[in-house]
Amino acid sequence: MIEAADASTIYEVPVTMMKEKLDLICLKKLNITNYQDAELTKWKEFLDKLRHPKSKVTIGLIGKYIELQDAYKSILESFVHAGAMNECKVQILNVHSESITSENVAEKLGILDGLLVAPGFGHRGIEGKITAVKYARENKLPFFGICLGMQMAVIEFARNILGLTKAHSTEMQADTPTPVIDLMEHQKKITVKGGTMRLGAYPCAVEEGTMARDIYGKSMISERHRHRYEFNNEYLQQFEDAGMIASGKKSRKRTGGNY
Repeated sequence: MIEAADASTIYEVPVTMMKEKLDLICLKKLNITNYQDAELTKWKEFLDKLRHPKSKVTIGLIGKYIELQDAYKSILESFVHAGAMNECKVQILNVHSESITSENVAEKLGILDGLLVAPGFGHRGIEGKITAVKYARENKLPFFGICLGMQMAVIEFARNILGLTKAHSTEMQADTPTPVIDLMEHQKKITVKGGTMRLGAYPCAVEEGTMARDIYGKSMISERHRHRYEFNNEYLQQFEDAGMIASGKKSRKRTGGNY
């Protein structure tokens, strides 16, 4: 019999299961022999850091699916991992983007140490995301925009720094005169949407002197993406002249975006 005791975090479960000798039982049942003892030193070090953080930060998670936390499960777990590795407790403040306005943004986000604007689809809640991005930029609040979050940062910068007041994404406004975010070229003839988004990795050149280059520690990376819309390269020079840097660029020339 194996006791499945309650644990304060899911990351304790392998350790408690090992105490119950579940690993040995499984090996025996599978007729596996000549195995080495399980090595959980690094796992236990991670657990120790997770249990005993030396500092704490509050990060705002700005999204349109806040009521469905599983929608952001990978992001939430990433905060757990990153916090533990840096011996820091990451406290998440969930903020529904539909609730953010220019009048209340300071009240809602003023206590934060950082801001993450999450992915999503469609027009609902995007103006709140743009307002949150504007607050982060103006108040020098550490900011990370993932997918739609990055796109909202582009739109905010175009509207409020470049003076392109009608800037938008063609996902939300197909007839926008300033499509700083646009549909990928090879997606424009696709009519059946199910399972047809761009999926996969591609070589990406990381610019010298950027935070991304410092984080990756190398000039060429490859990350998987799943999307239809991307930055419109027709506006790249304007953005870079005004101070927004495209820190990662597809390594082969193309029209369109993918920055």
